[in-house]
Amino acid sequence: MPVNLRSPDPVDLLPVPGLRLGVASAGIKKVGRRDLTLIELAEGSRVAAVFTQNRFCAAPVTVCKDHLKQGANIRALLINTGNANAGTGADGLARARLCCEAAAGLVGCAPAQVLPFSTGVILEPLPVEKILAALPSAQADFAESNWHAAAHAIMTTDIVAKAVSRQVELGDRRITVTGMAKGSGMIHPDMATMLAFVGTDAAVSQPVLAAILKQAVDKSFNRITVDGDTSTNDSCLLVATGAAGNPLVEELQSAACQTLQEAVLGVMTELAQAIVRDGEGATKFITVQVRGGRTEMECTRVAYAIAHSPLVKTAFFASDPNLGRILAAIGYAGIADLDVEQIRVFLGDVLVAEHGGRAAGYDEADGARVMKEAEITITVELQRGPAETVVWTCDFSYDYVKINAEYRT
Repeated sequence: MPVNLRSPDPVDLLPVPGLRLGVASAGIKKVGRRDLTLIELAEGSRVAAVFTQNRFCAAPVTVCKDHLKQGANIRALLINTGNANAGTGADGLARARLCCEAAAGLVGCAPAQVLPFSTGVILEPLPVEKILAALPSAQADFAESNWHAAAHAIMTTDIVAKAVSRQVELGDRRITVTGMAKGSGMIHPDMATMLAFVGTDAAVSQPVLAAILKQAVDKSFNRITVDGDTSTNDSCLLVATGAAGNPLVEELQSAACQTLQEAVLGVMTELAQAIVRDGEGATKFITVQVRGGRTEMECTRVAYAIAHSPLVKTAFFASDPNLGRILAAIGYAGIADLDVEQIRVFLGDVLVAEHGGRAAGYDEADGARVMKEAEITITVELQRGPAETVVWTCDFSYDYVKINAEYRT
């Protein structure tokens, strides 16, 4: 079961003026499941996006990049679950473009103004005919308040839908930021394996919007891992409709930009952590803090060495304080001149290692007590500089193997 994560309450998800969402059942993988989402963007909306770095990227990712490169005024997002349209070659690209053409006809725009997104099984042809048949139903369902339904419609192996809203004041205008994400397995940064869509009614210039997205992704979705696998379909969008009518945010250092940036980061961080809490088979939510590095990069390398280790993750599932596994991970993180005599390691509030070995006052019963908790923090103090970072991960349970073994059945 997800770790301290509940499905969002529909009343807590605030509409974003300028965005209308509709969902429908296309029966892509399961008959009757709502698995298709169409989002209409108001004329003049601005879009910033980041995508997977996987070289085997899916057809919809390629099409999205192409449409964005053309500089088209994006008017619609089309999202399907149940099929990734990845590893499908030229045929997959053609199918993704057919879906864009159909969505464009409904919204009243050019095909290049539609961005397609897919998630699900890789190496299978996208059932275009099912999507085209269901699109009119998705359009008929358009409503600004449909975030809750859409968050459910984009799920794959997720147990809990993931969506969150925040509001901030920019001058005399109240600004809304609402986002949704899907992700549970194949979670690894660069960017994390997931689809995420965040909308705001703030008026923001294109360069500032792109900068806000990059910073937020780097500190949220690029700081999570479930299993170290980067997918073929990772996509994260930030849409600004400008419907709030605030003065255009066009200076990165302005107070308005900082306020908006914090709201977007807050939404994305909560969504990123929700993905880890809903990690396939997860029973523990683990925060890995690394402090005192010379650079943030080396702190991140240490944090991910710990967070990726199957031995560390299985020990946490068993609540077994086999903490030598953490020391081993720190040691192979790739920092050649690391002085292990300087390192201190904490499990929760318990000092477990220092001076190159077991802390003199460490009692294994204290370690076992911390490891039984559902939320656990590992802190590593390198004591060689001012940099720090944080990464969120989960344990590996029997269910992780079961879920992935049965994924296509």
